[in-house]
Amino acid sequence: MAMGPLRDGDTASSVLAEFFGVLDGLDTGVKAVYLDRGFYDSKCLTQLQAHNYAYVIPIIWWGETIQQELSEGWSRVIQHDLTGKLDGHSWTVEFPVYIDCTYLNGKYDENGVARHGYAANAPFIDPPRDARYHYSKRFGIESSYRLFEQAIATTTTRDPTVRLLYVVVSLLLQNVWRYLHYEYAATPRRGGRRLWWWPYKEFINMIRRAAWTALAVRRAVPANRPPDDRYHR
Repeated sequence: MAMGPLRDGDTASSVLAEFFGVLDGLDTGVKAVYLDRGFYDSKCLTQLQAHNYAYVIPIIWWGETIQQELSEGWSRVIQHDLTGKLDGHSWTVEFPVYIDCTYLNGKYDENGVARHGYAANAPFIDPPRDARYHYSKRFGIESSYRLFEQAIATTTTRDPTVRLLYVVVSLLLQNVWRYLHYEYAATPRRGGRRLWWWPYKEFINMIRRAAWTALAVRRAVPANRPPDDRYHR
């Protein structure tokens, strides 16, 4: 896991370049890069092609051409391009767009055909449905962020280092829960372990109670008489 602060003036392409710099310094391989719509622009696509990374990015309906492509027809692959400008110079980056179509069949109380477009270039993607399938692996990241909000510490400090520390601790707690859940709260069986019911919120409550005990948190104070009726509802 790599994390970094987002500074004023940073763009999607500058953030991507920073993380690519981190990857270049590591002895590790990159199977694929999954990015959200915020990285769908000519600069990010140019960087991905320059590093020769396999990638999948959902496209934005920019321009009449792509709007027309995503409003008719069935699943297919088309060629598309975006034009970028930098310091008075312009360039065009071309890439394939995989258009995957599915029937809604009442999903989200809607019917008809849903068309999903992905800018993708990967050897493991052939039919358009592969693009949607592989990009769906990224949804685990979104779920992780929803979980980490249940355990993040609250603070009024503006120090970015302290705030980042709280985020990292929250993500580490989630990793510990997943490890313990898989190793100790699961039954081995053919086809994969069977995970028993142990929600993340319950794990956090266990950590909280252990912290109260270890830190000797005072949970009651002595009183010389019982409270009167004003303290009862």
